[in-house]
Amino acid sequence: MADLHTRMAPRVRELTGEVVARCAAELPFYRDLPREVLEGEVTRSVTAVFGLLLRALRRQDAVGPGELARLIDWSARRAEQRVPLEAALAAYLIGAETWWRALGAAAEPHEMAEAGAGLLGCLRTAMPAVALAHQQALEDISGEDKRVRRALLAALLGGRPHEALADAAGVELGQGHEVVCFAFGQTTPPPRLVQSALDAHAGTLVLADHAEGIALLPSAGEALWETMTAAVGGDALLSAAAAADLGGVPEAAEEARGVLELVQRLGRPPGLYRFDDVLVEYQLARPGNGLTRLAAKLDPLDGHPYLLETLRAYVRRGHNRRQTSLDLHIHRNTLDYRLHRVAALTGLDLTVPAEARLLEAALTARTLNP
Repeated sequence: MADLHTRMAPRVRELTGEVVARCAAELPFYRDLPREVLEGEVTRSVTAVFGLLLRALRRQDAVGPGELARLIDWSARRAEQRVPLEAALAAYLIGAETWWRALGAAAEPHEMAEAGAGLLGCLRTAMPAVALAHQQALEDISGEDKRVRRALLAALLGGRPHEALADAAGVELGQGHEVVCFAFGQTTPPPRLVQSALDAHAGTLVLADHAEGIALLPSAGEALWETMTAAVGGDALLSAAAAADLGGVPEAAEEARGVLELVQRLGRPPGLYRFDDVLVEYQLARPGNGLTRLAAKLDPLDGHPYLLETLRAYVRRGHNRRQTSLDLHIHRNTLDYRLHRVAALTGLDLTVPAEARLLEAALTARTLNP
């Protein structure tokens, strides 16, 4: 189709301008680009692609290995410039549509089938490679961004200089933050779901290390646990500690880690915990003679595991007899008998407030000092 090639060649510049104008008018990403970028890089890219389509009018293999390599390189560069993949593909299709309309005006009827086949052949070869190259470049960029953000978080948690890393990550750090530690039950959700929940709660991209189970948020609260539960399920266990400024982040991290470890050891139900929620338990967890002697208060129950299980359920349910009976699948009379046996063996009566508190403390000490 040498004649068609000759007729189309003079129109490349005009068609390029039309495609660039349409991209700027129809695609939000291109609409926001400065004029010099549209008239420079974008125009050069469209001209180069039209060069391939023009060569397709003369030979079947217009997109050979060399041309394909250049297309892949262009696409990778677009990705590095943060051009969205959907915008890049839409621009290719606008170019193909513009080219096809121009072919329809310039070609003789007997030339149209071959010209159309050439256009489709170019698109079939080029677009999958372009999409793959673009996606791989975006993944490389994303991987590097994640590495820098993890390094920034590690620097903040360790109290090390972080300014250069914050600049590299494009993160603006305020003063007040909360360190949040997180853990899950039997099934650990994918990190992307956890990250999405953290981002949704904060309304911004959250610094997080999913291997360590720790994140730095502008703020936390019960809403965070609710957001996390909605995203990943109901077995999320969270702890949070506030830092008034960035210098306090390492201490807050130590506190949040300690709280999470403690509630895990105590077998607490899913939820968000702070230091104030486990003050008594934290003190009871300190090693020493007091802890050992307190745990020994329950030694008389060692030969009666069902009594120890009953006591745990009763304390866990806040001394609610009805709910404890339901949890243990036993009659209320059976529960009362077991609690009476606990009192008889330990010498501590659950109906006496002071002795009930001592039993609860002993149960915590036994859990922490098995």
